[in-house]
Amino acid sequence: MKITFGGNPLTVLGTQVKVGDSAKAFSLLKNDLSVSTLADYDGKIKVLNIVPSLDTGVCDSQTRKFNAELNDREDVVVITISNDLPFAQARWCGNAGLENAITLSAHRDDVFGTDYGVLIKELRLLSRTVIVLDQSNKVTYVEYVNEGTNHPNYEAALSHLKK
Repeated sequence: MKITFGGNPLTVLGTQVKVGDSAKAFSLLKNDLSVSTLADYDGKIKVLNIVPSLDTGVCDSQTRKFNAELNDREDVVVITISNDLPFAQARWCGNAGLENAITLSAHRDDVFGTDYGVLIKELRLLSRTVIVLDQSNKVTYVEYVNEGTNHPNYEAALSHLKK
C-alpha cells in the first residue's frame, strides 16, 4: 500500500486489516519495558490508536482526543501504539498530563507493523491508523489515513463507539 507523508509517497508493509477480521495477537513494550499483549485487554472494547510518533503535533492531538473522549467509558480502553521508545512514550505521558494513558512501543521488531499493515518501510514508523476491536477481538472499525500528516476522522470513530 502507498501513503504520503507531507505529500511524499511512501510504502506501507503488511496486510491491512478489515472489518470482520480477527485481530492478530501482539506483544509490545510498556513504558517500564514489561511486555503487554492483546490478551491483557480481554473483555474490553479496544481502540488501537496507531501513530507515527507521539512527539509530533497531530499524534499528540490524536492521542489526547481519544483519551479525553473515551476516558469515562469503563468498557473501552484506548491503546496508543507507536515505534517510539518506551522511555519517550513515558516522558510524553508525563508532559501531557496523561499518566494513565496506555502507550505501547512496537520498536523491537516489525511484527506488529506488518501484521496490522501499518509499517512505513522508508521511515520504520507506523502509519496513522485507528482500529476498533470488540470484546472478542473482532475488527469492527478501521481507518487507514492516506496522508500521514492528516488527522483521522474522529467523529466517525467516536460515532462508531457510541453504537
